[in-house]
Amino acid sequence: MNNNSDPMFVQYADMDFTKALPVKAVPALAKLQAAHGGKSRITMRVDTETLAIFKARAEMSGGNYQTLMNEALRQFAQGQTLAELVRTTIRQELAHV
Repeated sequence: MNNNSDPMFVQYADMDFTKALPVKAVPALAKLQAAHGGKSRITMRVDTETLAIFKARAEMSGGNYQTLMNEALRQFAQGQTLAELVRTTIRQELAHV
């Protein structure tokens, strides 16, 4: 994955961010992020093969592997099984027909 994989990269590629501040250094932005961010930064070790699978699926779907991993963790935490996920997906697809 490189910078060019981000659809917004081209739009901001030529901008100078050398004097940019982190969000926590701008109180208004920090407050906004806390109110609407809802995510936490963590460091986690993942098997190379597992990471490769998520990256490949993200590339095929045009998404982000971190978003896919987050969704998989959410489903696991909620106790949603693969069978339930398949049933839900089929029901949603049949409703569109």
